[in-house]
Amino acid sequence: MKKLQIKKHALTAISYMLPLVVASGLLIAIGNLTNGQVIENYKAPYSVPDALVSLGVLGMGLLAPVIAGAIAYSIADRPGIAPGLLMGLIANSIGAGFLGGMLGGYLVGYFVLILVRYLKVPKWAQGLMPMMIVPLISSLVVGLLMYFVVGVPIVWATEAMTSFLQGMQGSMRFVFGAVLGAMAAFDFGGPVNKVASLFADGLLLEGVKEPEAVKILASMVPPFGVTLSWVVSKLIKKKKYTKSEEDNIKIAFPMGICMITEGVIPIAAVDPIRVIISCTLGAAVGGGLSMTWGIGSPVPSGGMFIVPAMNEPLLFCLALLIGTCVTAAMLLILKREPTKEEELIADQGLEEEEEIDLSGIKIS
Repeated sequence: MKKLQIKKHALTAISYMLPLVVASGLLIAIGNLTNGQVIENYKAPYSVPDALVSLGVLGMGLLAPVIAGAIAYSIADRPGIAPGLLMGLIANSIGAGFLGGMLGGYLVGYFVLILVRYLKVPKWAQGLMPMMIVPLISSLVVGLLMYFVVGVPIVWATEAMTSFLQGMQGSMRFVFGAVLGAMAAFDFGGPVNKVASLFADGLLLEGVKEPEAVKILASMVPPFGVTLSWVVSKLIKKKKYTKSEEDNIKIAFPMGICMITEGVIPIAAVDPIRVIISCTLGAAVGGGLSMTWGIGSPVPSGGMFIVPAMNEPLLFCLALLIGTCVTAAMLLILKREPTKEEELIADQGLEEEEEIDLSGIKIS
């Protein structure tokens, strides 16, 4: 059998899960901002904002089934989808949350893979393998394991982690927020960021909202910090960026408003060590302050547009500003002035792009 490739399957599942998380979170945010409430009785009258909040909550409730189904699909292809979804539903029903969903997805995915490869049936039953035999056996075996064996410690662990995070005080809260913030900013939307994002999203389902605010803040600190350092460098007339980098910063800033960290990647690619250190430190400071001040977000994504939905929007903006200033200050201190050779290479790159664009226009 091939390597387990646990990380690969988790990243695949996260890519499937993110659109659901974002859409559901924005629905909740829009509904909350318009005074919507979760619909408790569908026979009684309800408003459009109520419907939006309720739809978002239903979507968030699909997180465990989707991540379990996506992991099982990544491992075992289509035969893993149905049993994977069922493991996610079990995780929801017993209170194991997204951790239970992930574990159930891995267990059932590898079990399905074993069945498909090694289970031998008569020729007349081979057509029933993908539709009935494999889904039934895998759901039966792993489902019972989830209910009676695996699920119990996962529930205990989830409850213990939730209680621990809710009971943290003082410096412990700052340290936790700093670590989570640093992870969210470290690789600008890469695997480390996605791990932090998944962790925060899972805690939101358990009613712990502070990590979501840290994640949102830390995802915006890099583009905001880089932009502020560029603006200050212009004011003090100390060149820190080439023309090409400046053009990239103009794109990264509006992306940062929408919580898209990837706009910083072209700037980090030129000077990775200094930019990563600066952005990670700023996000850590901002994340630590956000966690210490008890800032919580009921929405997992949306950038500045969902700040009004937070419990402490002004404090969030203050923590974001402090983290941004730390990143900008570090960049102004650490980042060296570009050499004439680097500027020339950047300018030549821009000229080549312009020529390509012009030739494209002439051809059309």
